[in-house]
This record gives sequence, C-alpha cells and structure tokens, in this order.
Amino acid sequence: MDTRLLQAIVVLAEELHFGRAAVRLGLAQPQLSVQIRSLETMLGARLFERDRRHVALTDIGREFLPEAQAILDRIEKARRRVQDLSRGEAGYLAIGFAGSAPFSPVMRGIVGRFRRRWPGVALSFAEMSTASQFDSLREGKIDAGFLRPGPGAVPDGVTVLTVSREPLVAVLPADHPLADREALAIAELAGESFIMHPRERGPGLYDTILGLCAAAGFRPNVDIEVLQLPTIVSLAATGLGVSIVPEALSNAAMEGAVFIPLRDSSAQVALAVAYRTRDDRAVMRHFLEEVESAAGEAKAGGV
Repeated sequence: MDTRLLQAIVVLAEELHFGRAAVRLGLAQPQLSVQIRSLETMLGARLFERDRRHVALTDIGREFLPEAQAILDRIEKARRRVQDLSRGEAGYLAIGFAGSAPFSPVMRGIVGRFRRRWPGVALSFAEMSTASQFDSLREGKIDAGFLRPGPGAVPDGVTVLTVSREPLVAVLPADHPLADREALAIAELAGESFIMHPRERGPGLYDTILGLCAAAGFRPNVDIEVLQLPTIVSLAATGLGVSIVPEALSNAAMEGAVFIPLRDSSAQVALAVAYRTRDDRAVMRHFLEEVESAAGEAKAGGV
C-alpha cells in the first residue's frame, strides 16, 4: 500500500477539509480527492462522508485511521533507525578482552568515552584468550578485542593497534622477605615459586615474562597455573607464590598481596586493540576514533 495514500487519510482526518489538507500535503485539491478515492477503492469501503459543505469520517474510517497512523509511525521509526545505523549513532559492537585489560585505565577510557559519545550503540564484552580473539574476529563473532600482543604473526585481515605500554610489577605475599622493598630486579625472584596463566591464554604476556626471566639468568618455577590474572593476585595473597603482572592489576589490590615496581627498564607489556581491517561500518569508525585518540595520547605521554 502506497504510504502517500495513508498520509492522505491521516491529514484529511485531522483537517476535515480538502483544501487545507491538500495544502499540507503539497497537492492540488483534485489530486487529494483522487488519492482518497483510490484508497477507498483499494479497501472496498468508504472512509469519508463528504459533500460541498462538510467532510466527516465514516465509522469504518474511524476504525482504519489508527491503523494507518500506526503503519506510518512504524515506517518512520524504521527510517530513523536506518539513518542512525548509517551514521553510526546506533548499532552493536561485540568486544573481546584479555583478563587484565579491564583494569587498565586506557581500556576504561576508550570504552567510557565511546559510550558517552554514542549512547545508542549497544556493547557486549567477553573475556577471551588472544588466539580466541583472533579466531572470533575472523569469524565475525566479535568486532574488536583488547589484548596483549605477542611475537606471533597477526592473522590476515586483522589489524592490531598498540594503545599503551604498561609497566610490569612483581606481586608478592605481604609477609615475603622482599615485600618491603621499594623496587626489585627480576633476578631477585629466581628460585621463587611462580603463579602464572597458561601460555595459550595470553602468549604475549607469558612470553614477555619468560623472556625477562631468561635475560635475568633463570627460568621461573611455575608451580601453579590459573586462567585469570586476578586469581594470581588472590593466590599470591595466600602465600602460594609470586608472579609478574601488568601494573593495572594493582587496581585489584587485596589484603595479603603487595605490588612492587621492577627496576628492569624492559619490564613492560603492550595493550593493543585488534579489529578487522576492512570493517568500514560507521559504528566501527567511531570506535576506532577513540582507540586512535588513546594511542596518540599514550605515545605523546611516552606510555
């Protein structure tokens, strides 16, 4: 059904005057009369009683009017939705993240600014390993991912943009003999029982830690492996071992665990955002604006 015919009945029902209704619709009065007759013929019923002096809705017309208005409202809502989607003012983004990423002020800043600028965009989040994020990006299950990049190759069709470099710190039980130190050299942790995550959960961070330990002349004794980095902090607090974690994890401070800076200048790990290279949707462009802004700020600040 032509929406112009529905608009004609709605406007004529409001004006109850062919001349005024025709002006509102930008039509000549005879054109409006033709449209109303066409609609009545299509429906097989008279919608208006009219003579030279008055126009009134029939009983059928009064029943049909709200249906016509509802159809027009739905069409207008759909039109606005399409426009919002095309401008990136609405839509949906699925975001993966490494376990330590939400503790980083950089991730929180990117997500917070995006949500404030584009409140009509729905976001979902899922904790995922680096490999799972790459697989999910290729398969279209997520749109972007916050990860700790490692030395491995980036999959075809995926771009990885570093947004910050974060110091690594030692996490020790509060009653550990080294717990009162202002800073530590990694070599001082040789011989300690380490708590770490499995390499497949985050090869970038895992390989960085092992590389730092190797440069300090030892291989860590990994006695406990856990899937989530905050669990490392909680187990260190119980006295089960030590670890090396991104400084952001110090935001998960808990009684019984202490975080100590490392003297080694190379004790850093990157936080990056991965996304499909050819994703040119407006909503993704808006998200990457926040990502690139954060990367620029971190670079300018030497982070």
